[in-house]
Amino acid sequence: MSKHIFINLEAQQLELYENEDCLMRYSISSGKNGIGQYMGSEQTPLGRHMIYRKIGAKAPPGTVFVGRQATGEIYTPALAEQNPGRDWIITRILWLMGLEPGYNRFGQCDTRNRYIYIHGTPDSTILGHPGSRGCIRMRNLDIINLFDKVEEGCLVTLRR
Repeated sequence: MSKHIFINLEAQQLELYENEDCLMRYSISSGKNGIGQYMGSEQTPLGRHMIYRKIGAKAPPGTVFVGRQATGEIYTPALAEQNPGRDWIITRILWLMGLEPGYNRFGQCDTRNRYIYIHGTPDSTILGHPGSRGCIRMRNLDIINLFDKVEEGCLVTLRR
């Protein structure tokens, strides 16, 4: 049995498959700057990837991460007011690594070195349309559910 994540950027949906069966479907938000592969673009990359690292197992929902490390904070609207403009990466992180040299791996188009994640976002974040800085944002309960169902090395395909 093999699990695979398929992300449809046009539909703003993430689907988890086991073999040919769709197990789960989630609403997401991808990069507000659109689709692109390059460092500094804040765009969401396309192509074949894998989960490079799973970060945040068993952390409480709302745990705030900076540089892939828990800060000790739990997201609240009051914390958000104190930190306007902060890009909230919370609850869990699935760090992606590209599998296509020259397209999403190595050089200026390296997904892993761009720190592209699938991660939790505040519940107030509107999903279903692009709004992130290149990552894939998900509801906190959804990212916990997905995180618990996949392993490092799980294939992830991002398409238009």
